[in-house]
Amino acid sequence: MSAADAAGPTLAQTDERWLAHAVTLATENVAAGGGPFGAVIVRDGELLAIGQNRVTRDLDPTAHAEVQAIRAACQAAGDFSLAGATLYTSCEPCPLCVSASLWARLDRVVFAADRHDAARGGFDDLEFYELFARDRATWPTAIESLRLPESAAPFDAWLGKGDRTDY
Repeated sequence: MSAADAAGPTLAQTDERWLAHAVTLATENVAAGGGPFGAVIVRDGELLAIGQNRVTRDLDPTAHAEVQAIRAACQAAGDFSLAGATLYTSCEPCPLCVSASLWARLDRVVFAADRHDAARGGFDDLEFYELFARDRATWPTAIESLRLPESAAPFDAWLGKGDRTDY
């Protein structure tokens, strides 16, 4: 046994192993009638959770594989923070999934296919990335602000709550 073998797998080898698992989940999901996306979340070398795209199955536009995996991992960990964990996903996360990854406090996100592969498959990831670079006035969905006198009341209540769980 070489010194490298005794030291265990390299980070690249570990990444390849978990990423291959995510790609397999994505491919299996297609065969089961779902979208071509799969994700796994790992912390300390242990699998916390998996996710597969359930958008059409569940009629839920937020049921992306990464979001499904984050939800399951948080339940498994008993915490809304996944600090110390890595998300492996079969495709570059869309803006929704990048945001979910940031909110979950994941340490890393590793992906296989990219937004151009997703676009080739008919998915809007690339379009959404380009959309966020444009002025909101050009977006297909109007995003408008209407300030009410009580607009800040929920945040005032939050700040006044002594037993809140900060995040």
